Amino acid sequence: MAHIAGALTSVQAVMETRTAQGAIAWAVSLNTIPYAAVPAYWAVGRTKFEGYVKKRQDRIDETSPFVRQFIDSAKKDFPDPDQDIEAHFLERLIRLPTTRGNDVQLLRNGEEIYSSIFRGMESAEDYLLVQFYIVRDDDLGKKLQQQMLAAAQRGVRVKFLYDQIGSRKLPHSYLDALRQSGVKVHSFISTRDRFRPFQLNFRNHRKIVVVDGRQAWLGGANIGEEYLHADPKLSPWIDAMVKVEGPAVQAVQVPFLEDWYWTSGDIPDLDWAPQAASTGKSRKVFVLPTGPADRFETCALYFLHMINNATHRLWIASPYFVPDEQIVSALQMAALRGVDVRILIPENCDNFMVNLSGWSYVAELEKAGVEIYRHTNGFLHYKALLVDDSVSAVGTANFDNRSFRLNFEITLEVEDEEFAQEVKEMFLHDFADSRLSSAKELEERHFIFRLAVRVARLFAPIQ
Repeated sequence: MAHIAGALTSVQAVMETRTAQGAIAWAVSLNTIPYAAVPAYWAVGRTKFEGYVKKRQDRIDETSPFVRQFIDSAKKDFPDPDQDIEAHFLERLIRLPTTRGNDVQLLRNGEEIYSSIFRGMESAEDYLLVQFYIVRDDDLGKKLQQQMLAAAQRGVRVKFLYDQIGSRKLPHSYLDALRQSGVKVHSFISTRDRFRPFQLNFRNHRKIVVVDGRQAWLGGANIGEEYLHADPKLSPWIDAMVKVEGPAVQAVQVPFLEDWYWTSGDIPDLDWAPQAASTGKSRKVFVLPTGPADRFETCALYFLHMINNATHRLWIASPYFVPDEQIVSALQMAALRGVDVRILIPENCDNFMVNLSGWSYVAELEKAGVEIYRHTNGFLHYKALLVDDSVSAVGTANFDNRSFRLNFEITLEVEDEEFAQEVKEMFLHDFADSRLSSAKELEERHFIFRLAVRVARLFAPIQ
């Protein structure tokens, strides 16, 4: 029976696996070691979140009117007068508009990030949307809980969404206290579809806070004391988020609406009428929600597009650097074009396999002129991109296969020289706390370590 199951599953793997190499690997393993390979394939082998896709398609008529209202208003009241090829590509990729009339603030590290978010939560009058991948029941987690409880007591409609796997240690008592006070609480569970109970490989990695449809926060930070330098092994924790005001806030609400609808079947009453930022700033912003339910491999295509568009600078920061071959080739071509390509990663990663895999890319990138910097002062956790002098992006997506294809992510792209300069200064500050890595380092390591690096690379598609 196991071999029959393996044979049948291998047919599906051949039909659905993205690459020929992946299809061959799954087909061979499913037919030779089906006892291990069959459950592994059903748990981590697929790259499309079928249940989410089906629900989005079946009931899109219920959510699209609200999204369409925002899109029509944004294009009418906050149009992009420089509707260039870049903006046209992004809008076709995501079906959300590029908008002006936004203000974006770069927030650096835990104290600044959480004080900004909590001040925003305290100002909520109508509704509060809170979504995190990891929420812990520690001092910081309790502060978030108290903010939601206080908002609910003021009559604010509070909706809290967390990832079931990322927040698996969150106790029922934490959630019960919220529910008893009127907070609507749901977990994002990729296995909730009864016909697809084994989709364990998908994560909702988004971190979003929205206040009254007027302010939004997104970026790399979760809710845990380690982000406030409480981790004895990795501290200080280096992270970044962005606060945005303006019509882009409604674009941030779109992925929350879809995620909330997937988990609850409920469509919340949100403000879909965009307004200009109160500061008077008019920065050009594009919100990029990506995930395994998209028509295309949206996250990977976006990063490919950014790499190919760079003319003289391409700086990338990511705690998890495990790209696929097309990304590696694009980085090599950018460096060969004369672009200053720098990759900033942590010296010590909290994921052992990712840390090993990262070493496997040094030689092939180094020979093309790509520089890989290893941050030595704490754990660098933010995800950011700087292209030339005016385009930058901050979000939740890492530079790895999991973010490219398996995780639900969100990225904010800003086309503004002043904001790009802030991002540049952040990079320069962290380059100063880094060392330039080289292929020679790996060559001088013990054979066992070099073998472990190559073996870890084999598991890159699911890291």
